Amino acid sequence: MTRPGFGTDGVRGVANTELTAELAVALGRAAARVLGANAFVVGRDTRQSGPMLQAALSAGMASGGADVVDLGVLPTAGVAFVAERRGVPAAVVSASHNPYRDNGIKFFDAAGLKLTPEVEAEIEAEVEATLVEQDTCWADDAPGAGNVAEARASADGASTVTVGTGRVGTLSSDPAAAAEYRRHLVASLEGRRLEGLRVVVDCANGAASTVAPEVLDELGASVEALFDDPDGTNINDGCGSTHPGRLAEAVVRLGADLGLALDGDADRLVAVDHTGAVCDGDVLLAVFAIDLAARGLLPGNAVVVTVMTNLGFRLAMAERGIGVHETPVGDRHVLAALDGAGLLLGGEQSGHIVFRDRATTGDGVLTAVLLADTVVRAGRPLAELADGLVERVPQVLVNVEVADPGRLAGADAVWEAVAEVEAELGGTGRVLLRASGTEPLVRVMVEAPSPEVAQDAARRLSKAVEAALSGSAG
Repeated sequence: MTRPGFGTDGVRGVANTELTAELAVALGRAAARVLGANAFVVGRDTRQSGPMLQAALSAGMASGGADVVDLGVLPTAGVAFVAERRGVPAAVVSASHNPYRDNGIKFFDAAGLKLTPEVEAEIEAEVEATLVEQDTCWADDAPGAGNVAEARASADGASTVTVGTGRVGTLSSDPAAAAEYRRHLVASLEGRRLEGLRVVVDCANGAASTVAPEVLDELGASVEALFDDPDGTNINDGCGSTHPGRLAEAVVRLGADLGLALDGDADRLVAVDHTGAVCDGDVLLAVFAIDLAARGLLPGNAVVVTVMTNLGFRLAMAERGIGVHETPVGDRHVLAALDGAGLLLGGEQSGHIVFRDRATTGDGVLTAVLLADTVVRAGRPLAELADGLVERVPQVLVNVEVADPGRLAGADAVWEAVAEVEAELGGTGRVLLRASGTEPLVRVMVEAPSPEVAQDAARRLSKAVEAALSGSAG
């Protein structure tokens, strides 16, 4: 089986099958060597496999000479926040919105930023060398068996990798880190309060099951928490930002003002207004952009979005004189564009939203707090703030399961089909195909003047992808 490598958001795969303890050890050791760090902070979400993989990852870091501080269960953005505050790199054991059987490992540098693709490639090369070293050392008939230096030299390119100094790092825990993160979130409102606001928060049985309700409660909101009892297997199971239906039902039933749906590692947010209508990342980003621009708090009078953002969002911003910068999918790209242009606000349709003056990555809990604050300050419900704001161009998204998504770029028949659809749409729609960086999928997106046209085009393109890529790579 091919080992999972770095994708859109770290290394991800089926726990203990693709993402094994052995691979986690190798990733930890490689990260310690490549980043040259003397210490790391490490957190995780609530998956059954989390403690095992975190222990293996930490052991690898310690074997690479780094001290490791266990932050326990903490949202991804919370781990990044602690990393930035302490000036040390970090890792998070999480597969975000994926089912519990999956898990992943993603890294942040000492500034709390996701690693660049170049650094990830260095770590990946080091992992390969490390695993070859392990296999060679344990092989009875291997040349130089038992000799680490010779074993490493047997891997392609591994002879240039520096052997460790022999220092063994320490392992410790810091249960106070969660409280530090909560104080940061509360302070984001600069003394403002949420009294009178009735909120239902869907914690996805994930990393924010404790922190999100506590923060909203501390800020004065009346809070009803759903899916806040993780058991290791119920993370994202029919709940959270990818399944907001039960949250919508609860908001209407309880007569709440606002519903807030997080995902497993709480780096994204989808909201529900008091009528039960779901507001995705495009709508929330538009609400925030207009609010900040009206208060003179939107540097450059522009926002950053990804290629998946609906055309309706772009039109809404154009009507209000707010510029839009576009990036590939992934909040790492959004953040790079924000920093490159000196901007503050960016995000994705999925609900990853980055407030660059307050965070180094997408933070669903922070987004929830700031959205609640926006509603309270406006004195108007989210339904009114969002009404008619993003006149969504009909968009169809299809996930096509394939054997090797990486073959998409060279699939000429697929791109011929794309060119045909684009010619039919002219300037009235958009087509986007991309290989998932986290799952064995090709994502097909079509925007068109009508749902029927979009569905037909997406169906044709999906069939083209299946025909070209569903078999083995040969």
